[in-house]
Order: sequence, then structure tokens, then C-alpha cells
Amino acid sequence: MPHGRPEVGVGPWEGPRPADPHLDPELLEHGDRRNVVDRYRYWRLEAIVADLDTRRHGFHVAIENWQHDFNIGTIVRTANAFLAAEVHIVGNRRWNRRGAMVTDRYQHVRHHPDVETLSAHLASGVERVPLLGIDNLPGARPLETLALPRAVCLLFGQEGPGLSEAARAACDGTFSIAQFGSTRSINASAAAAIAMHTWVRQHADLDGAGPGGEQVWRG
Repeated sequence: MPHGRPEVGVGPWEGPRPADPHLDPELLEHGDRRNVVDRYRYWRLEAIVADLDTRRHGFHVAIENWQHDFNIGTIVRTANAFLAAEVHIVGNRRWNRRGAMVTDRYQHVRHHPDVETLSAHLASGVERVPLLGIDNLPGARPLETLALPRAVCLLFGQEGPGLSEAARAACDGTFSIAQFGSTRSINASAAAAIAMHTWVRQHADLDGAGPGGEQVWRG
């Protein structure tokens, strides 16, 4: 039996070059080994982002960044997988991109120096986007029984300390994820994935078909 990871992606285009403005001549020439779904093979980065923008979901994700938390990159990657409207980095502008696996290129990522600026941004649109904190704080209500708004921003704190005092004060509500074992908390990126998938289960079009008839939500 062969061992090792199979090669990702596709090689150089074979045959006549298609006249499609979505396609990148360099990728057609040399192959496309990026971590993208098959429908985006050979597509230009800008074309992929533009296509994603036509069907982004109504939820935002915000992460406090005071300690260069390694979880932020993983949260961005999950936000891309679930097609968040935007990701908001609150605090330090520089963040640990390693876990994002370059998915931040396809995701709108916005920086805010503090949670007050984030709140002002969420209130600046035609309709204010509510800000909900996810943390196992005293008095937090269970996420499992929450009917999430279609337009919402899910705010996560640092690994360890959780949401800052300023973040707690700015939130319209705080919700916790049910745990049944001995640990006090779960990993911040795991909590973010659970919360985003809660929104997906309640609001995403799980039967929707893409331009080619495929179920795009499956990737």
C-alpha cells in the first residue's frame, strides 16, 4: 500500500487555454496546489473573493487580541469555512496568522483598536448588528437554547482569561457552551467553531445549489 499524503490540487492545464476571466494564467501554466474547493481551481484570488461575497452569511466573528493568541488563525480559518461576513480583530493589529493556513486571503478581516470601536462599527450600518459574547461566565445563558439572530457578531476572548471586562460590558448578552467533564473551559478556537456551527444549523441554506448545481456548502 502506498504511504504519504496525496498531492493536493491539480497540475498545469492540459489542452487549449479557456477564455474565462476568472482564471489565472500563472495557475493555468504551473498548476494550482492551493487549499481551495474544486470549483475554484485555477481561479484568480480576486475572483474567488468576489464569488464568495455574493453569498456570505449574516454572522460576524470578533476576537480579542491582547496576547498574540495562537487561536486567532484557527478561528479565521473556521470563519472562512462557514463563510462569515467579516472577521474582526480587536486590540493589537498584528495577529498570529499561522493557524489561518492563508484562508485570511479569502476572508474580510477588519481591525479595531478596542471593543468600543467594534461596537460603533456594528451600529454604523442600516441595521445595528447585535454583539454576543461567548464565554463560560457566571450568569451566561446556554448557547444550546439560543435562537441566534440572522445578523449577529459573535465575540470571543483570549485563551485563558476569556472576554475582557470592556468586552463583557459591550455585549448585548453572554452565552456559554454546555460542558459535562472536569475541565473549566474548552479551547477558544473549538468554542468559536461550535458557536459558528450553531448559526449554520439555524440559518444556512443547507440544500442550496451553487452556479454549477453543486451543493456549495459541502465544499
